[in-house]
Amino acid sequence: MSSFTINSRTSDSVDILELTGELDAHTASHLEDALKVLIDTNRHKIVVNFTQLAYISSAGLGVFMAYIEDVRALGGDIKLTNMSDKVYNVFDLLGFPTLYDILDTEEEALVKFTS
Repeated sequence: MSSFTINSRTSDSVDILELTGELDAHTASHLEDALKVLIDTNRHKIVVNFTQLAYISSAGLGVFMAYIEDVRALGGDIKLTNMSDKVYNVFDLLGFPTLYDILDTEEEALVKFTS
């Protein structure tokens, strides 16, 4: 069984989800639940920090695809930060850099939300 945790915190009006471990078919529902809670409580400025994420599968990518339109329809966005080359390559293969802001640091993402 893969290990996966989400640490959630807030900076100003932006919610930050720090992912740790492996995001795959067994753990994707945890991320879905976290995103649903934010959307349901009208929190739609979301930064996902990948510093501690070792692996992502297509099921994990699917969660981002499933919720980005909902978040953007509410006037928000999901910005992705701190990806390892290995994780970034998976996103890049599927064309995610054209759909998402993928930034080097969490600070850059926070600035984009406030500017």
